[in-house]
Amino acid sequence: MVNDGHKGESGSVLGRKLLWLILGRLFGAILLLWAGSLWTRGNLRGPGPWRSTGTILFVVAVLTLVYALARRFSRNLVLQTRAQFLVDILLVTWLVWLTNDAHSPYTALYIVIISLASIFLGPRDAITTSVVCAVAFTTCAISVITGIGPRGTQAVVEGSLSETIQSVGLFDVAFFVVGLLSAKLAERQSRSDVRLIAATQTLASLRALHQRIVESIRSGVVTTDLQGRIYTFNTAAQEITGYEEKDVYGQEASILFGDINEDIAQSLRAAEAGEPSPRFETNCLTSEGLRLRLGFSISPLFSETGETTGVVITFQDLTQIRALEETSRRQDRLAAIGRMAASIAHEIRNPLAAMRGSIQMLRSEMKADSSQAELMEIILRESDRLNRIISDFLNYARPRSIVLTQVDVGELLRETFTLMRHSPEIGPLQILEDDLPDRPLLAEVDAEQLRQVFWNLARNALQTMPDGGKVQAQLKRNANGRLRINFVDTGRGMSPEQVERLFEPFSSTTGGSGLGLSIVYQIIRDHGGTINVRSLEGQGTTITIELPVAREESRNQKTRVVG
Repeated sequence: MVNDGHKGESGSVLGRKLLWLILGRLFGAILLLWAGSLWTRGNLRGPGPWRSTGTILFVVAVLTLVYALARRFSRNLVLQTRAQFLVDILLVTWLVWLTNDAHSPYTALYIVIISLASIFLGPRDAITTSVVCAVAFTTCAISVITGIGPRGTQAVVEGSLSETIQSVGLFDVAFFVVGLLSAKLAERQSRSDVRLIAATQTLASLRALHQRIVESIRSGVVTTDLQGRIYTFNTAAQEITGYEEKDVYGQEASILFGDINEDIAQSLRAAEAGEPSPRFETNCLTSEGLRLRLGFSISPLFSETGETTGVVITFQDLTQIRALEETSRRQDRLAAIGRMAASIAHEIRNPLAAMRGSIQMLRSEMKADSSQAELMEIILRESDRLNRIISDFLNYARPRSIVLTQVDVGELLRETFTLMRHSPEIGPLQILEDDLPDRPLLAEVDAEQLRQVFWNLARNALQTMPDGGKVQAQLKRNANGRLRINFVDTGRGMSPEQVERLFEPFSSTTGGSGLGLSIVYQIIRDHGGTINVRSLEGQGTTITIELPVAREESRNQKTRVVG
């Protein structure tokens, strides 16, 4: 296969050279015959030279057409080239014979033919061409000397016959020497071409190997110039960030890593000092708007001369790792809270129930419009709120077992929003919208717990829009084969610090108990899903949930209990 490729490439190169040879011959013939006609007009009488010149031009024109057609329809380009040089030798010999002079200036054209043969055909053909030229010229010179030419011998042979023979012999020697030199140069050129082709192939192979290595690395690799503009972006980088290489080529690296000028300077100083490259972390938004936590390092990119021409940034997606670390820390806190909750739950509820019962009895003995009755009503209302907080706390610290069934998530979300629209918690300027697909999207979930997730998220979003706004829920199946649910509101948004602590217990941004979103987080985690938050103050909040889809083979509804 490789040899066939080389043959095809060589044939293409020879074909282009042959075209230049055909066109160059026609142009050279016109130029030389025009100059020759001026020279012969001063040396020869009569219209003979003019007629001969016109005849040769006509022959060259016809041959040019024949050569062009042969090149177009014949594949044996080497044979065509040899035939053309043979015809060229005959044409030059004809010119020498027409001038009827053994010292014709057209003799120099033999050297041109020999040189071109070495370029087009190689060393062996150059030597063969020189021999053919010598034989043709010697034959022509003998015919001129013996009077076979158009004019007599005395008019064309200057000096003695021995001097003419010496000149002819000298020309023949010159042809042989030019042939040998051309063959030597052609051989060197051929070797150089072979080495160049080998070097080119090696370079191409190294580039391909380098490209395969870079594309096989499972870490993101980005290279930039000294101005921080991206010019390579490997496959892993595309998979991690969701951006295509064509989308980020020439863009500033800050679109992925933020302001990294100080990080680059610190890494370059470490490289100069021979120290390990420092590691950095930053937040990055994917092409779909999801926030990632990236860990990256920066290394200088050197040229062959050792000059720093840019930097290489290698990075990994630490989102899951940091989420697991945060989950571990949260679970440690929850473990302590759970142990404490089990011991104090009844201790709080029992006296609380006694206090509430006592207040109700006292209230029944007082007038409904008295100030004491109003104060007791406040105590009852606050005791109910405290009881709800304790219930939420216990649900969070000791969640119940989940019962997984195949559920159409879109239908569940539609039912939840329908109930929410008729709830007294929604104001006249608050709008609930759902963007759901037409076909069912199934997931194995606990329907009641997932409904609680939707209710808590919608309720929390409405509380961030006391003056009105819109909450939109979107459901679709993403490229990773998971269900993605987006809750987008136009509320007041949150600061980065609030986003960081959003799912921690008793961390409320709406004035509630601070346990609703903590319960949401735990339910989603128990279902093997993920939840991410993107928010800016004054620009609303987007909460994205991803859940695994139901197994395709599970067509029939089935139930299993997870403790």
